[in-house]
Amino acid sequence: MRIAVIGGGIGGLCLAHGLRKAGVDVAVYERDRSRTDRLQGYRVHINPHGAAALRECLPAANWERFERSAGSGGNGFGFLTEQLKPLLLLDPEAEQHYSASRITLRQVLLDGLDVRFGKRFERYEQGDDITLHFEDGTTASCDLLVGADGIRSRVRKQYLPHAGTEEVGVTAIAGKLFLDENAWVPSELVVRANSIIPTGRAGMFLAAHDGLGVTDHPDDPLFDNVRPYLMWAYAAADMTVHDGLDLQREVLGRISRWSPELQRIVAASPVETISEWRIRSSRAIDRWQPTNVTLLGDAIHAMTPMRGVGANIALRDAQLLARCIAEGGDAIARYEQEMYDYGFAAVRDSLRAAKQFADGSPVVRTIFKTVLRTASAVPALKRAMFAGQGD
Repeated sequence: MRIAVIGGGIGGLCLAHGLRKAGVDVAVYERDRSRTDRLQGYRVHINPHGAAALRECLPAANWERFERSAGSGGNGFGFLTEQLKPLLLLDPEAEQHYSASRITLRQVLLDGLDVRFGKRFERYEQGDDITLHFEDGTTASCDLLVGADGIRSRVRKQYLPHAGTEEVGVTAIAGKLFLDENAWVPSELVVRANSIIPTGRAGMFLAAHDGLGVTDHPDDPLFDNVRPYLMWAYAAADMTVHDGLDLQREVLGRISRWSPELQRIVAASPVETISEWRIRSSRAIDRWQPTNVTLLGDAIHAMTPMRGVGANIALRDAQLLARCIAEGGDAIARYEQEMYDYGFAAVRDSLRAAKQFADGSPVVRTIFKTVLRTASAVPALKRAMFAGQGD
């Protein structure tokens, strides 16, 4: 069987490794022109499920490199007021979590794969086999096509045109502050990830990253992923961004009555690290009949970032699909049956989290703060409410 994977992101590359381990003929087509094109500067949280998928699919050398370059991502979690008063602090989980540089993780996943770069997928034709058409005028053929081409998937657009994503009414602005130049940052914002729960209809998330990283280009400033930094993200439902908007000033204006430390973090963040995005989520769709075309990751179940599990769900897809194909039989039907259930459940959970994070009414937020304080005072309630919160 010849398998074509469109998209060289986390899920598609993990799948390719898993298929190669199983002795399956697989080709990856990536629109980027080279392995150094995708310079994603933030880190990604890899939970135990995502780590298990990487360990199973990657060659031993790649997995070891991942472990060496990834820091610990399970140092606990805090819910704080906008004045940095603790509402609830969660202890680190027993299972291993990782904080991985996206730049480094991409290099780890690319190692050992013969990815066809500069191949921007255009469309496919189904006959005795599948013919792939690329924008450069070239074609390729396969027996099974996997769309792993992200939230704007062209494979999905042709295969399931009624699917797709929609804006959820929440906009976020994010940046990062390098910790090696800013030793004044309060320790409670560095030792664990924190969610700021203000009175108004907004929220902020902060997570420090230890700076572990591996780069193939140590002298290239674009690959500066070995410095420790604090990532922050402010999100609100009533925020409109547009060309020319001073993102940093917009956030500072909105948090002018918050903790002076939070204001200083935003003000001291380099302008070039600050960006914005309108958060989107996949539309709910009914099940479809399996064929020799399938999808994984954001191409089928894109979710908001508020639960931090999108990459891990894509890795789970890759692990499951590789297993199903290796086992033979009605592989795609078995894969899609299971993927549909957990994938769209994660979409619903993350959408609900986004609404609560950025658009909860003052009354709802007051109730939520009371629940958090109560859980903080009752250990049994805290354990029951937040078991497996990093999943």
